[in-house]
Amino acid sequence: MKTFLFKHLCDGRIGCKPEVLEAVLEVAVEIAREGREGRRIGTLLVIGDEKEVFARSRTLILDPLLGHPDEVKRIDNPDMRETLKELAQLDGGFVISGEGVVLSATRYFNATSTGLDLPLGLGGRHVAAASISKETQAIAIAVSESSIVRVFKGGSLIAEIIPELWLLSKHDIRLKPPYKEETVQGIAIIAKE
Repeated sequence: MKTFLFKHLCDGRIGCKPEVLEAVLEVAVEIAREGREGRRIGTLLVIGDEKEVFARSRTLILDPLLGHPDEVKRIDNPDMRETLKELAQLDGGFVISGEGVVLSATRYFNATSTGLDLPLGLGGRHVAAASISKETQAIAIAVSESSIVRVFKGGSLIAEIIPELWLLSKHDIRLKPPYKEETVQGIAIIAKE
């Protein structure tokens, strides 16, 4: 049985399935780590409560996903994942259903900074992520051009993912017990006791 690292984020969220959230986080980490065409890019991915998210967003260019069948737009489809990475170079973000279908690209999210408590230095993409997650039951994932993935729920920043550490967490630990885990300067270290 697969364990979902961020399963608790879906508690009480409309249309949030742990397996979809995990798949979207994986794509976000890949975008943050790989960029595109040798340059770093950022994007915004919004998962769940799509009816309310659509009511609070719009496209300002033609949506490249419009009219394509849902079965080819699933986040677990390798072709869609690559398409999403290509489209992430365009302005705007993505709306992803709780079922894992990438419904729309190039979305501009109505954002207000009123009532948001964000760390200094985060830009418009992060304000949009916090705002849409506050006004809806959606989870918002902002991929920063500085290669950090930030997760927003209820208008608050609730997780930061550094791609290299995420990838390391996906590997099996080869140490045989007993071992201990400690955090030193924000880095998790697993060592023999």
